[in-house]
Amino acid sequence: MQTVTGLYDNYDDARTVVNKLEDAGISSSDISIVGRGETDKTYAGEGAATGAGVGAVVGGAGGLLAGIGMLAIPGVGPVVAAGWLVSTLAGAAAGAAAGGAAGGIIGSLTDAGVDEDDAHVYAEGIRRGSTVVSARVKDDQAIIAQSIINDSAPVDVSARRALYREEGWERFDETSPDFTEDEIARERDRIRGYRDQMP
Repeated sequence: MQTVTGLYDNYDDARTVVNKLEDAGISSSDISIVGRGETDKTYAGEGAATGAGVGAVVGGAGGLLAGIGMLAIPGVGPVVAAGWLVSTLAGAAAGAAAGGAAGGIIGSLTDAGVDEDDAHVYAEGIRRGSTVVSARVKDDQAIIAQSIINDSAPVDVSARRALYREEGWERFDETSPDFTEDEIARERDRIRGYRDQMP
């Protein structure tokens, strides 16, 4: 098994990637999406989706997106999420509440085979309003999964790491305060401006 991951500044782009991965025959149970999502969605009650503390989004999507729900991640805040990563994050949150060692989002990603330095950028990206799509795939599916993620204009993780570091960021910190909706909006505008200046 391999884990293929992409970061997207536009939540709708990430949802499209999930649909394309499913259309390519990758099982919904092997795909995850985690992001700040849309603030105007309505959420169902507790226990409506897989994982502790997750409530499902009311909506008409099929496949993985039909089970998308809310989850609070330390250092990130409330996110919309679905898939295998939700289960590991919910388990980590339960372990932390019980006083056990919890790896949080970084541990969940690195345990799945994501490079630790990249995992920090993914986590910080989610904190700042971006969305991660991650697929655990068999070796013979890795090329198609990577192609789908790459063809959908993911964030250049190295460039994003450099942009964050220009402002003094080094690594994702679970004790950091959550970004407010206003801060997320400002960050999205800043990222758009940065992309517009690139050759």
